[in-house]
Amino acid sequence: MPKRPPQPPADSIADPAPAAKAAASATADLGWLAETLVAQWLTQQGGQILQQRWRCRWGELDLVAQLPDSPGAAAMLVFVEVKARRNAGWDAGGLLSITPQKQAKLWQAAALFLAEFPALADLTCRFDVALVSGRSRPISPSRPTELSTAGLPSAAVIQIGQPVAIADHSLTLQHYIPAAFGDLST
Repeated sequence: MPKRPPQPPADSIADPAPAAKAAASATADLGWLAETLVAQWLTQQGGQILQQRWRCRWGELDLVAQLPDSPGAAAMLVFVEVKARRNAGWDAGGLLSITPQKQAKLWQAAALFLAEFPALADLTCRFDVALVSGRSRPISPSRPTELSTAGLPSAAVIQIGQPVAIADHSLTLQHYIPAAFGDLST
């Protein structure tokens, strides 16, 4: 009978789980920070954030916002899919990840949202996409790493294409695409 090669002691084998968990946590943090950035930008545009990370069996709606009446247009309900990327080049900053299957899930989630909040069902609805790029910044002892209650300094003015420092990240709202893949009123 062939002998098995000697095995290293169990405590000498590197556990890949902590590294994987750290990477997943960093991705989740970037996603949450990107959603917070877009939420503040929408608020600065006069919108009201109704929900962030609303979950149902079809998935998650990153942001649900109500945009105010404007001349010639009634208030609008907007479902915003936020895509955050550290390296924006490989899938067009996240835009290519919104496949027809993903769009169908977002439509189903939006329908469930409207069923749960029927008072909003009479508003014109649309799906927007926000593309955010982000990168980590070195933490300096003089800079706080905690987020404010709203996630961003209240004085931070968000402009498309301009980086904003949030915690230990630098985030940029690269593109905001209104009516990216249709609306619910048709």
